[in-house]
Amino acid sequence: MSQHARGARLRRVPIITALCLLVSPAFAADSIEDKAQICAGCHGEKGIPQAKTTPVIWGQNEGYLYIELRDFKSGNRKNDQMAAVVADLSKDDLKALAAHFTKLSWPNLQQPSAPNDVASNAQSIIGSVGCTACHLDQFQGDGTTARLAGQQREYLQKTMTDFRDRTRANNPGMSDLLNAVAPANIAPLAQYLSGLQITGATNGQ
Repeated sequence: MSQHARGARLRRVPIITALCLLVSPAFAADSIEDKAQICAGCHGEKGIPQAKTTPVIWGQNEGYLYIELRDFKSGNRKNDQMAAVVADLSKDDLKALAAHFTKLSWPNLQQPSAPNDVASNAQSIIGSVGCTACHLDQFQGDGTTARLAGQQREYLQKTMTDFRDRTRANNPGMSDLLNAVAPANIAPLAQYLSGLQITGATNGQ
C-alpha cells in the first residue's frame, strides 16, 4: 500500500485508531496478544468498552466474533474504524483473535435488571419474535450466534435499530425479524437484555 493510500485510510477513522495504527507494531507482530492490543483502545483493557455503543467482546462466542471480523474485512458489515483495523490481518489472524477474546472473562458492566413492567413487555416481544430459538433461553448464544445477556445497553439498542432499518446489512434474517418489532419496543428489549445475568456461567462471567 502506498503512503498516500495509507494516509487516506487513516483519515477516515478516529484519531485513537489512527495513532494505534501508526505507532503500534501489532500489524507485523508475531503474537496474537500483540495484535489484540489494537482492540483494547476501544473495547477496553479489561473488557469494558470505552464508549457505550461499543460492544463487549471479551467472552463473546468465538464463531460469532470470527464472522463479524470477516464481515468487517470484506465490507459486508460497514464500519470505517473496524475496516481499518482488520485490513492488514489474514484469515488466520481473524480466527486467532476470535479464539483469543472468547477465552477471556465477560466483564460485569453493573447494568441493573429491567423493572418488572419492562421485563414483562420485553419477554412478550421475545416470545412473539422467537429470539430464543437462536440466542437460547439465557441469551448466551452459541457458536456463531452472539451472546446478548449483559451486553452494553446502548450498543444493543443501536444494533437492533440498525438491523431494523437495514443500516447493518450483514445478517438479513435479523433485519427481517426486527422489522416485526415496533420501533418503540427496541429500547425495552435492550434494557431487558443488558440487565440479564447468565446463571452457572463457567467462563469467569
